[in-house]
Amino acid sequence: MSISADIKARLLAAGLGVTRQRLALAELLFREHDRHVTADQLFAEALGAGCDLSLATVYNNLKAFCDAGLLREVVVDSTRSYYDTNVSRHHHFYAEDTRSLSDIAEGQLVVTKLPPAPEGMAITGYEVMVRLTKR
Repeated sequence: MSISADIKARLLAAGLGVTRQRLALAELLFREHDRHVTADQLFAEALGAGCDLSLATVYNNLKAFCDAGLLREVVVDSTRSYYDTNVSRHHHFYAEDTRSLSDIAEGQLVVTKLPPAPEGMAITGYEVMVRLTKR
């Protein structure tokens, strides 16, 4: 099965319609193993690959991919989100100087105590972001 056919099947299995632009974006996102991209980075990649689309189309498709469980949005601050192709629960390093996000390897971060959940709530998971800067 070719990359496009595999990605098309993945979109269909997630309940997403397959448009030319959605398929092009999915190929950019999922052709490699786990990666973290911003909407602006994906838009630039798409334009560089000759795709005819708008930044709004990129945002709309990123939202659709997240809603379908194909991507996970990682918000690093009020102005920047990354889209992660690794949708499992995991933690991240964020390098503030280079504005790059990377995974923390499984088992490398151990949280030994969480605060109790507020009344009427249950903890369903947690995510840690370790922020880095050059010394």
